Formats: sequence, structure tokens, C-alpha cells
Amino acid sequence: MKFIARKEERKRLGKALAAKGQTASLVYGRRRVGKSELIKKCLTEVECIKVSYECKQTSEANNAESLGRLASEALGLPPLAFTGIEALLEFLFECAEREPLVLVLDEYPYLRACVKGLDSILQSLIDRHRDTSQMKLVLCGSYVDVMKLLLEEENPLFGRIDLTIDLQPMDYYDSSLFYPTFSPGDKVRLYSVFGGIPQYNRLIDPGLSVRENIIELITAPGSRLETEVSMYLGSEIRKISNANEVFEALSQGYARYGDLLAQSHVSSGPTMVDVLTKLANMGLVRREAPINAPDNRRKASYRIIDQLSLFYYRYVFRFSSQRAVLDQDVFYDRYVQDDLETQYVPHQFEEVCRQYLLRQNRRGALEVPFDDIGRYSYDDPATHTNGEFDVVTWDPRGYAFYEAKFRGKPIDRHTINDEIKQVEATGLSCHTYGFFSRAGFSTEPKGNEIFYTLEDLYR
Repeated sequence: MKFIARKEERKRLGKALAAKGQTASLVYGRRRVGKSELIKKCLTEVECIKVSYECKQTSEANNAESLGRLASEALGLPPLAFTGIEALLEFLFECAEREPLVLVLDEYPYLRACVKGLDSILQSLIDRHRDTSQMKLVLCGSYVDVMKLLLEEENPLFGRIDLTIDLQPMDYYDSSLFYPTFSPGDKVRLYSVFGGIPQYNRLIDPGLSVRENIIELITAPGSRLETEVSMYLGSEIRKISNANEVFEALSQGYARYGDLLAQSHVSSGPTMVDVLTKLANMGLVRREAPINAPDNRRKASYRIIDQLSLFYYRYVFRFSSQRAVLDQDVFYDRYVQDDLETQYVPHQFEEVCRQYLLRQNRRGALEVPFDDIGRYSYDDPATHTNGEFDVVTWDPRGYAFYEAKFRGKPIDRHTINDEIKQVEATGLSCHTYGFFSRAGFSTEPKGNEIFYTLEDLYR
């Protein structure tokens, strides 16, 4: 299976595995984001003894037996008869004094849960063998909260981790590498639904249309990803009903804290805060403050940033009763098709454009790099209205405004002039006006205008 993207993460982890002496690395991130595949790829690029073990939710003795069996095979030794993890780890650290050895403990929280004081055991081994060992220890896990605890000052492993990789979902461009034969417009549609999780994108069938892939993988009863969101939430959140309430409100466009509390049936403000914090730590929801009012709590909003979760709650969860009695094609055509094309994907297109600007900014492709990107909040006292511009950047010259249009006809001069007038009417002065268009433009840019097509996004 071809390994896609993750160049920077491969470089950093590969450097740690190839370094002289002892190193300890921490790799964490949500389920399906590709942590294990990243580690496996890096292991193929180093020459040394490798012991890669996926920890189990069983007893310490069972884990010791399984890890011991893998270690004996890697070292070319008879079966190792260790009944405890501490003695086995001590043995492996001693082996690493003779030659380099990579030890990967995947799903480390499982082992941590069944071995009392495991963090302290590792801290003692790391400290004791630091000057003599060539151990390359890699701790990997999907329980983000648990993995982050290892980095806190109160934890025994604090200060012993040489490399930390918080593996995030891929952006729109790297995700598109999983489905290269689709048109640019369909790549936007696929990213809008499946997001940046490699495991989901590997399932996309290039022989099917976008519609057929969505039905086959998500909306059809019994489909591969039908229960993916609920299973992930259930593994991390004790009271799933509260998460369902918050997600359903968010998926319908309610973004402010007060609106979420009013629209959902979450019992109290503290409970709402707990749910939102948990969802944010899981990488599913993001709290956003306006670029021009970062400290204004009243104007802060919450948004679902995991595309599959957003799609699931907007269509599958919301219309579960209708889905249960309708033919899968009828359900899609009646409850998904029009809204997906006219509302859902156009909003996700704004996120794609934001990510494009970030990619360009990081690679130094913009004339003047920007220092911040986000939403711009405005109040118009003349018309007694308020609102937000979705994509605005700030650099030493001031603000730049960007508008994204995912519609079937080219943007004309009248539309461009109207957009600029609307921005100016709020009092926002911009040095640049950028426009992204799915169908291109029927006019040429003037002065401080910049035009982007879908082809520009995927070059």
C-alpha cells in the first residue's frame, strides 16, 4: 500500500530513530489518523533491531508474554519467560546497550492501565540507561488526553521525551492524493465529506462517483463508516447523549455558546463547557474567536472541524427515521443531494480555501506572508446589522479579504464589485481582495484583486 504525504512527520521521527544514543518519542492523535502507519513507514527506513508491539486491553502477564514473544523473534533468542513488564523492559534496555534497538509501544494507554506505575518504570529505565543505551523508545496512543498527561510537569516522564508528534488530520491537498483521478470539484466534495483521515480516504473507490461513494460508505444501512462517528465518541465520552445534542445543534449552524445551550437539551452550562472541551480535545470541534476581536468571549463560536462527524450529524443522525424506511438512493436524493451541493459543500469550500492560503503562506509563496488568518466580525450601526467575513488574513500591510464561491457559473464583474462594496460598507479596509471560484471568472482582476480557480488549489 502506497504511503501518502506526512513528509515533515516522517523526517522528524526518522531523525529520532536514526540518532545516536537513546531517544524517547511520543506520537499521539485521534483514531484512524495514521499514527501506526507513520511509525511503520519510518521503521522501514532504519537499519536496527525493531520490536513493534500493539498493547492489549488484557492483563500485565498477557502483555508481557506477547511482547516477550515479539522481542525473542527480533533478537533471535529462545522464547523469553518474563511474567512482568518491568523485568522485560529492563532486559530490552540492556540489549540496547550492545546495539541500537527500536521499541514501539503502540496504544500505550492500554498497557499503562494494566501495569501500575508504568510511567515511573519507564522514567527510571530512561534515566538509568541514558548514557549507555541506544534504545529508541516510541510511545503511541489514540487516547489523546492520556497521552498529553505524559507531557505534564507532574508526570514522571516529564522532561524525558525528546520528540512529540501530535498527528493531525491531513489538509485538503494531501487528502486529495488518495483520490487523484477525480475532478477538482469532486475532490472538494470528497474532502467536504470524508475530511483528512487517511483510513476513510483509503476506502474511496475511484470507479464510483462521489454520490455512489457516499452512499456505499456512509448513508446506506450497514455501510462501512455508518457507525464510525458514534463508536469513536462512545469510546471517549461517558454520556454520549450530551455529545449528540451538541453535535446536532452545531451541524445545523448554531455556533455561539448561548445558542448551543438554548437549542440543545444539555442540562447546564458547566455540562456544556465539559462537552465542548472534550470534543475540542478530541479534534472534532474548534473554538474560534474573530481575528479582529480575539479576546471577545461573546463573539467566540464553535464549529465542527471533522468533516465526517459534520456530515453524519447533518444527514444520517438527523434523518435516521427516514433512512430506516427509505431505499438508500431515494434517501440520498431526498435528504442529502440538494443541501449537500447548495449549502454543505459551499461552506466546506471556505475551509479548503483557508487551507490553501495557509499552505501558500508556509511555503513562502505569498508576496507578503500573513501573521494571522480567521473570521472577521463586524457591526454596522447604520443598518443595525452584524456578521462575519469567513476568510480574512492580517499582515504588516493590514487586512486581506477572501471570498469563496462554489457555484456552477463564473463570477462576473458585478458580483466582485458588490462584494467589495459590502466589505467597505462595514468599515473594513483591505489592501487585497481575493476570490476563489469553482467555475472560474468572466472578467479579469483589477488593481488589488486576485483570482483563484479550482485548478490553482490542486497544482
